[in-house]
Amino acid sequence: MNTIRKIGVFTSGGDSPGMNAAIRAVVRSAVHNDIEVVGIRRGYQGMIENEFVDLDSSSVSNIIQRGGTILKSARSEQFRTPEGRQQAFENVKKQGIEALIAIGGDGTFQGATKFNMEFQIPVVGIPGTIDNDLYGTDETIGYDTALNTAMEAIDKIRDTADAHNRLFLVEVMGRDAGFIALETGIAGGAELILLPETLTEISDIKASLSEVFRVHQRSSLVVVAEGDETGGAIKLADNIKDDFGKYDMRVCILGHIQRGGSPSARDRVLSSRLGLAAVEALLEGHTNVMVGIVNNEVKYTPMKNTWSKKKSIDYKLLELSKILS
Repeated sequence: MNTIRKIGVFTSGGDSPGMNAAIRAVVRSAVHNDIEVVGIRRGYQGMIENEFVDLDSSSVSNIIQRGGTILKSARSEQFRTPEGRQQAFENVKKQGIEALIAIGGDGTFQGATKFNMEFQIPVVGIPGTIDNDLYGTDETIGYDTALNTAMEAIDKIRDTADAHNRLFLVEVMGRDAGFIALETGIAGGAELILLPETLTEISDIKASLSEVFRVHQRSSLVVVAEGDETGGAIKLADNIKDDFGKYDMRVCILGHIQRGGSPSARDRVLSSRLGLAAVEALLEGHTNVMVGIVNNEVKYTPMKNTWSKKKSIDYKLLELSKILS
């Protein structure tokens, strides 16, 4: 077991529900192991601008249920430069921080990897992103909450769609990955789901919707990932409006509503498990790894693999959605 006396923890990139629960777990797990904890506000930018705050068990009381992140998050162009990283390291060193725990997505982990390579400070990552697109874990922190938020919105949209015989195109987050669109589409009973991982021609979309209206003779709902090759819900509506204008087409972009809100029980438990696992990984001498849950067991994945290897959607679920629609 390594003797680490002080660690730093920060959140970076897009926020996700459950980040606070992860911070809480990191702090209390560290305190349990007689390790001091320093919170770094605003991620890498806070490292550069010397925004450090001491954390103890009382500092993280009453935050497990809160969305967002008490440590704030920011993107840092300065950290992309050697000068910015040098300044960040000098500030970290002055604080007596001997290891870092980074909570975020692939951009966060790329920064952490470079920081470790240049200054040899141990780093462990906790996957926090609603997109669920990191290789090495079955689910990322915030994904389950985002799914439920989107599903609740889709249920309400379905009610008004049925009342007015409308065609709704609902855009959910997922610039490069369709995990949210796929599962919310199934859970919300969507007639069509469009993902970045699959190529769907406009002619095929029109044919599918025409068949749905022919068979069911009612309103219809399409879930579109923002990164789909059709260009998102607004552009898709533009491409099909002449064919389906009589159905009073509407576009609804859920946007950042998916990032907010109190984390689900599943996300709180996941965050708590991963927070403890990250501290234990450092104590065991691991560095440049992300802690994840695979088949309900904690796994360590080399940080580089989290973004260089592609995490695939479940194509059987996609087939299921076509059968059920």
